[in-house]
Amino acid sequence: MKIASIDIGTNAVKSKIFKTTPTSIEFIEGIRSPIRLGTDVFNNGCLAKERLDLLVKTLKKYQKNFIKNDIAMYEIVATSAFRDTKNSEEARRYVENKIEHPIRIISGLEEAKLIRLHPKAQSKSSKVYVDVGGGSTEIYIFENNQHIIQSFQLGAVRGMLAKDDPQEWLRLKKWLKKQPKINTLVGLGGNIRSFLNLNNKKKMNSQNFIDLTLNIKKLDVDSKMSKYGLQKDRADVIDFALIIYAEIIKLLEVKEIKSTKWGVSDSIAVKTFHELYSKKISISRN
Repeated sequence: MKIASIDIGTNAVKSKIFKTTPTSIEFIEGIRSPIRLGTDVFNNGCLAKERLDLLVKTLKKYQKNFIKNDIAMYEIVATSAFRDTKNSEEARRYVENKIEHPIRIISGLEEAKLIRLHPKAQSKSSKVYVDVGGGSTEIYIFENNQHIIQSFQLGAVRGMLAKDDPQEWLRLKKWLKKQPKINTLVGLGGNIRSFLNLNNKKKMNSQNFIDLTLNIKKLDVDSKMSKYGLQKDRADVIDFALIIYAEIIKLLEVKEIKSTKWGVSDSIAVKTFHELYSKKISISRN
């Protein structure tokens, strides 16, 4: 049986399809569409109808692909852009009615908690999982059998548009100083994965990461595109994502940095998988 998930992010919308059995789940294919909802939200406070219509068009394309692939179940979630827009409920209802499928807007803390579904997130090794998205940053630490989660309104698109709040940076720094020191940072999302790939690294030490971040910051968008082959929607935001990672690395005294292809859409699919194959229960009432 095949299942799928859609993550409506601030920078891009992502769809993933998985093959499942009662005991396994396997990724098959994914699609990414950089429609950048955050531009409307952070500049104007609201999602404009034109941007919502583009979202509808994108979601309908995904739905056609689901029909083609005989998808049994799928869930759509929306994150920072839909959380922050002033017309959140109106926008959600508009899109839902057009695509005839519910959309669940998840909080930043729920987004952070979803990271626990990564297959290695609850290992005993000293790791912090960090997801720097377009509009927010989610952090997950598993330490002494405790789930430590937090979300901050700091993201790559928000930073690029100079809409990040200095008070939120202070909140991040205060929170990090209270956390245990961590050996390894595992970064979620395309920005850190692209950064490691363009430097031909699967992992990197902290000083190297910070030095190379400073180097890439010196380049303009066109130079990053020509030198590293980055798409424009990656080249114009990657610096701002790396700055957030660098701050976390310094304050947690991280020694090693890695990345993972795992993201919100993977966690949502795993959640759907568990719901699909969990034992049925009966509830009796008097």
